[in-house]
Amino acid sequence: METRKASIKRDKKNTYLVLETSPKNLEIILTDDNPNSIMTAFNSLLSELKKGLIQFDLEDTKEDLYYHICKEYVKQLNTEIKEVFNELEDYKLLETK
Repeated sequence: METRKASIKRDKKNTYLVLETSPKNLEIILTDDNPNSIMTAFNSLLSELKKGLIQFDLEDTKEDLYYHICKEYVKQLNTEIKEVFNELEDYKLLETK
């Protein structure tokens, strides 16, 4: 299992949970209700998961409300990632090297 970094990007107007993925990082907006952007992020995450099991570790030094929200979000995301990875494995949908 590979551990990747999750961080919080705080702009003047919006705040994002940033997940380290390749080829580019995924940004999940926390301050706006946009289901399409979240769906796009999760589809990208699913494609990344087909390459191997990953988990995220939140790295942020500012313990504000967004930190606590993201901490719980990442915890739940890691649980869901393991379940989805097991299903991908069961249905032989993983990419072989």
